[in-house]
Amino acid sequence: MKRVMCIPNYSEGRDLQKIEKITECFRAKENVKLIDYQPDADHNRLVVEVIGSPKEVVDAVIESVKVAKALIDMTTHKGAHPRMGAVDVVPFVPVTEMTTEECVELAKEVGKAIGDMGIPVYLYEDAATSTDRKNLAKVRKGQYEGFFEKIKDPAWKPDFGPNEMNEKSGCTAVGARFHLVAFNVNLRTDDLEIADKIAKKVRHIGGGLRYVKAIGLSLEEKGQVQVSMNLVNFEKTRIYQALEMVKAEARRYGVSVANTELIGLLPLRALIESAAYYMQIEDLKESQVLETLLIEE
Repeated sequence: MKRVMCIPNYSEGRDLQKIEKITECFRAKENVKLIDYQPDADHNRLVVEVIGSPKEVVDAVIESVKVAKALIDMTTHKGAHPRMGAVDVVPFVPVTEMTTEECVELAKEVGKAIGDMGIPVYLYEDAATSTDRKNLAKVRKGQYEGFFEKIKDPAWKPDFGPNEMNEKSGCTAVGARFHLVAFNVNLRTDDLEIADKIAKKVRHIGGGLRYVKAIGLSLEEKGQVQVSMNLVNFEKTRIYQALEMVKAEARRYGVSVANTELIGLLPLRALIESAAYYMQIEDLKESQVLETLLIEE
């Protein structure tokens, strides 16, 4: 059976009534399973994860965009996480019997549907229509506030939708990609400059780890700062490698790690690799985890 994962991100992490109305679009739907949803007040962001049949997932996502368009007003939105729209990003990830190429077609279908709602849409990662649009950070640069001018540049003409910014809803990035691991490291300090410096050292664009994107964020409610990372290929840059590099950089500033956060799902083998590293287990296999055998039965 064909199954696809979609992880839409919405610019609302505080109003529980709005969050409930958005997530309701994915509940009790045939061939669609709401795996998880995580609102974050500091980021003011909601991350939803669903798996299911391609058509049903696409229909549910489009329904959720309509709801978010009605509920979220970007003119008043504030949050720690970079964002450019009420529905900020909509990535499709192949799960079973799905190819990346098929996910690209789903991204185009959803992108057109969102564009028809009057929201500018940019295709990114494997769905990108140009090399300049593959990297989400590059697409989102300038964020909501900066896009009113950015969109006037012919190089940033949207792939779908109007050629002007939607003041209330902003714009949206829709894409297809490999399974991304969203992994955050919280530090025992409230000095954002330290988190920024560490993020610049860790991320690939700053000369750090090849498949890591990172930014420094302030977690005001916790009195901490965070190195927020996206591992775009966990098989080539492991979670433990990213964590150890953050730890090493933090020591330079006399700062320790308070804890880490995993946003959403990740493949079991990513955890197995980290467990093997920290426990120094040689040749640890997924088949040695009892629950994996029970699932197979």
